[in-house]
Amino acid sequence: MDNLKIDRINTLAHKAKSVGLTEEEKKEQAALRKEYIATIRMNLRTQLDNIDIKENDGSVTNLGEKYGKQERH
Repeated sequence: MDNLKIDRINTLAHKAKSVGLTEEEKKEQAALRKEYIATIRMNLRTQLDNIDIKENDGSVTNLGEKYGKQERH
């Protein structure tokens, strides 16, 4: 997500608080928020998939291989 879209989210949020939004602006805001949340989740998942934990027995477990990269139904 680029800075222009983030700026637009903020602009719409400020406008919603001050004067309100039109139906079209509400739809745009919802779509932008949905995209923003999806981007945040993807970035978080990528970070979590790259975390290694050293177990008590000295072995190293990659959380992405253990939990994150499984197929979800």
